[in-house]
Amino acid sequence: MTIKALLHDMKPRRSSTQVASSSSATDDGLSGSCWANMPLELLREVLSRVEASESAWPSRRTVVACAGVCRGWRSITKEIVRLPEASGCLTFPISVKQPGPRECMQQCFIKRNRSNQTYCLYLGLSNALVDDGKFLLSARRCRRPTCTDYVISLNGDDVSKSSCTYVGKLRSNFLGTKFTVFDAQAPHAGAKMTRSRSMRLVSLKQVSPRVPLGNYPAARISYELNVLGSRGPRRMHCVMDSIPASSIEPGGSAPTQMELPLSGADLFPSLPFFRTKSTRTENHFSGPIMSHEDGALVLKNKSPRWHEHLQCWCLNFHGRVTKASVKNFQLVASPENGPTGPQHEKIIVQFGKVDKDVFTMDYRYPISAFQAFAICLSSFDTKIACE
Repeated sequence: MTIKALLHDMKPRRSSTQVASSSSATDDGLSGSCWANMPLELLREVLSRVEASESAWPSRRTVVACAGVCRGWRSITKEIVRLPEASGCLTFPISVKQPGPRECMQQCFIKRNRSNQTYCLYLGLSNALVDDGKFLLSARRCRRPTCTDYVISLNGDDVSKSSCTYVGKLRSNFLGTKFTVFDAQAPHAGAKMTRSRSMRLVSLKQVSPRVPLGNYPAARISYELNVLGSRGPRRMHCVMDSIPASSIEPGGSAPTQMELPLSGADLFPSLPFFRTKSTRTENHFSGPIMSHEDGALVLKNKSPRWHEHLQCWCLNFHGRVTKASVKNFQLVASPENGPTGPQHEKIIVQFGKVDKDVFTMDYRYPISAFQAFAICLSSFDTKIACE
């Protein structure tokens, strides 16, 4: 019997409410099913084969469905599903906060909607530059008198800081030359929350505790002043405060977030896998713990070369970019992280234009999809003093 037939067999005997409140297979509507007493060794073997056979979306939805059957299935599925850095698969929502694959670039694309100032990030499902894609994140541009905010959410229809799907934001200065990436969840153990006016107002109103109050600086992005383009293309400099410089070295590792402290029932009401009895606010990490002595990873844009025949600046995007744009860039580790080596030639993030409002975004370890998306959003912002 296939896994889809298995799920269909159990569907009439369970409800979403039962799954949300159960503590074992026999308590969530499976007591009358032949699957209730399946040996753990056999169950693990079944789920391992499902995980191994489905390496891409949309078929990978079955892996998520397995995790939503009951707590026992969920626990084993979470053990079997590998992190994106090893598998290259973005299976669950927390995957957008975890470092990308080590061996290759994770290929994504961004669609811009000029009418409502929103940007949506999709995971590419084929080798084509643009396909149907799997939705990952969305961002909305909010222009203020002294700065610009890009609010980032897991929901494409509800992009606001008061939403339970809010995961972070990008804030620029007035000139659009300096940006700060804020994470709604501590990006590493020991991270300190910054205070802001919006946080004080939320506290005074005594709103629901599910409203995210996190405001943790995760990265800083700066663009070199370049009035009228006299110094050539844009020059970027990124300090990844949440990632140690040692992460790009052979055997190095970066902090990995393991859970989203959001209400699963509000996030994904149709998937019991994400339901919890209460909103959890604690953070769980794997990898090194950042300290004041750890040097942060520094990224810089790869310098383009001047093409005499075309009379323009060029970079090799290996077919992932088709249109010239001042927004196009490739980021590599800066020699500031230590002696120059092969690791400083490896492209960590690249971004470029393929259509009027479509851009490719590729990233790899130790950067996460959320961090790469925030960096790319900074390229969209108007820069009065940079070009």
